[in-house]
Amino acid sequence: MTQLDSSPAVAVSRAVTLRRETLAGLTTSFALVPECIAFALVAQLNPLMGLYGAFFICTITALFGGRPGMVSGAAGSMAVVIVALVVQHGAQYFLLTVLLSGLVMLLFGALRLGKLVRMVPHPVMLGFVNGLAIVIALAQLEHFRHDSGSGPQWLHGTQLATMIGLTLATMLVTWLLPRVTRAVPPALVAIVGVGLATHLLNVPTPTLGDMARIAGGLPLFHFPEVPLNLETLRIVGPYAVLMAIVGLLETLLTFNLTDEITASRGQPNRECLALGAANIASGLFGGMGGCAMIGQTMINLGSGGRSRVSGVVAGVMILLFILFLSPAIERIPLAALAGVMFVVAQETFAWGSLRVLGRVPRSDAIVIVAVTIITVFTDLAVAVLCGIVIAALNFAWQHAREIRADIADTEGARTYLPHGTLFFASVAHFLELFDIAHDAPAVVLDCRHLRLADHSAIAALETLRERYTRVGKSLAIVGLSARCEALLQRAGTV
Repeated sequence: MTQLDSSPAVAVSRAVTLRRETLAGLTTSFALVPECIAFALVAQLNPLMGLYGAFFICTITALFGGRPGMVSGAAGSMAVVIVALVVQHGAQYFLLTVLLSGLVMLLFGALRLGKLVRMVPHPVMLGFVNGLAIVIALAQLEHFRHDSGSGPQWLHGTQLATMIGLTLATMLVTWLLPRVTRAVPPALVAIVGVGLATHLLNVPTPTLGDMARIAGGLPLFHFPEVPLNLETLRIVGPYAVLMAIVGLLETLLTFNLTDEITASRGQPNRECLALGAANIASGLFGGMGGCAMIGQTMINLGSGGRSRVSGVVAGVMILLFILFLSPAIERIPLAALAGVMFVVAQETFAWGSLRVLGRVPRSDAIVIVAVTIITVFTDLAVAVLCGIVIAALNFAWQHAREIRADIADTEGARTYLPHGTLFFASVAHFLELFDIAHDAPAVVLDCRHLRLADHSAIAALETLRERYTRVGKSLAIVGLSARCEALLQRAGTV
């Protein structure tokens, strides 16, 4: 009886969830279109290639990926790295590059390397989020310029005032509507509302159709028409690896952020496999390569998208825009899309990181600021790698300074009891602990509290033994753990 009574409530709950997920996907699709077109133009490709790529990558990762709620598409971070390839060799070589980058991503996931993202320090994550928020905001400024024939020029006069007014109106609706109702995504209401207002009032303002025409047909299977030889591999191989690295980095970092926002855990290796398959499909059907998109993911999550449904809806809507709905979509004001993305940038930026800069260790503050700045002025891959290197060097330096030793003297012998980790950065300080000239003839090195981490540790023990032998003294190494003893035996030290 209880089950029968609860069935209508369950059905209503499912209907509400499906409605929320569908509206979230629709809202996200509106934000995907201009980004994918812009990234295609940056890469000097046909805008339809960006939209086809968004359809395949968004849909496939939503269906089979390991992080429901995260949105992927044709990404600017991957478009930037292949501009030179497209200019020099053309779109066909680019499509093969997308295909090969997908294979690299598949291999990364198959080797279960997605868990490496857990090694990214939190300050690097904060810098990544802040840097991309600034990049998202700066990218919207392009909508406030127009091509005058002699190059891009800033809008002025009435045109600029109209753009600013519509952008602010969109931002206000997006901010204020959740205080009234959460029944519909505020970004969707803002885009549709501003779009209808400009159309009904005949307000002259740049629209999505001014960027590019998006009408087209179904994507067709087309293997890249390039010579399949070593010379081709030499050309596209480096670009494919670079695209894969950038795509995986941005995807896994956005993956971590989505985990935090949703308070749930996804499957990073599964996401890598799905992303690889999606890029392969995109390359075979004439689309751009892509990865997770933090701005669109934030829109989806902010609109209530938590399941695979919202991602699939967003991807399928891209295809419907191309096939049937291009006249309506092309009328959307760029100001409305810019306003939504400005709000996304504001909500993405980790404002709390500014308050903690003076309270966290100086090295962590340097990492946050460095990753933010490098992300803005170079690219994500360089920024994250620099942040990890800075954090790793600081970690090594701090641990290198912590090594110490207790000394005990008995008749005719001296015992050293070192504490800490012996590795490349602590070797010099470790060797300084020993007073070889004044030590007793017999020296005991008790390693019960010493951990040997790498080959530098083995070399340090060999050096220490040689120094004592040179002055006619003996060194006995005792108290080794099973792991450390096996390490030294393998190296022939004991």
